[in-house]
Amino acid sequence: MPDRFAGRRSRTALAAVAALSCLGTAVLAGCDSGPDRTTKGAAAGQRPSAAAPVWDRSPGSVAAVGDSITRGFDACSVLADCPEASWSTGTDSTVRSLAVRLLGASGAAERSWNHAETGARIAQLPEQMALAAKEDPDLVTVMIGANDACRDSVRVMTPVADFRASFEASMRQLRSTAPKTQVYVSSVPDLKRLWSTGRGNQLGKEIWKLGICKSMLGDADDMSASAVARRAAVRERVVAYNDVLREVCARDPRCRYDGGAVFDYRFTGKQLSPWDWFHPGRNGQARLAEIAYRNVTAARPPA
Repeated sequence: MPDRFAGRRSRTALAAVAALSCLGTAVLAGCDSGPDRTTKGAAAGQRPSAAAPVWDRSPGSVAAVGDSITRGFDACSVLADCPEASWSTGTDSTVRSLAVRLLGASGAAERSWNHAETGARIAQLPEQMALAAKEDPDLVTVMIGANDACRDSVRVMTPVADFRASFEASMRQLRSTAPKTQVYVSSVPDLKRLWSTGRGNQLGKEIWKLGICKSMLGDADDMSASAVARRAAVRERVVAYNDVLREVCARDPRCRYDGGAVFDYRFTGKQLSPWDWFHPGRNGQARLAEIAYRNVTAARPPA
């Protein structure tokens, strides 16, 4: 009677020989396992490849964290939040927020949440991330950092090391509860361009005198060496913040930085709030939504 186990023993022996062969040459050539669980070596010209980052270009829900820009402050009326005009989760038809573009109007109303706070700095972001994680969203949008640079003086701007520590803590906070949630990180806007654009409007300059972003906008017409240096220091700090956002985001395969798109955007007075010439108005919010949608749905992350 034929040995019905002979074929099985033969296949096992061959597999063992292959495994030993691979083990013996691993130091010199390297082996890995193919999709059919056969061994393949570097001698065949094949090398292990890193897994491509996972990114869903059509998430089904959106949560927002950040500061007054994401709350739509001064977009609809003076000194008031207007979350319906938010670039991220708003429902205003003239803005067409990221959530509306991804989910449709009814989907945005049902499956988007805005946890941003007017006046927030990066130190408040971990708490916001915890709230966003409870929603178990497919995507969290982040736009924060302007208030860390917009202080009463350059001296009290948030140090770059503290900014990094807070953003890293925010990502850990999110990952502890929502490990698969994607994160879209917007760059901090160019505050010096804001000064350059708004200083041509006399009403805007008068409003700035009330104390808006003194580190950059204070004494808007002062072109002395000290004023020029002050504005340059603020811009350099914003650039450093954006470097932090990019570097920390790059370590997470489910995080996508905008590549500096918001910082580089050449906005004009049309995009600014008519009440403070600082925050985005509805037009500005719509432009932010366009940038975000383009980057979230792109096949590849921005360079």
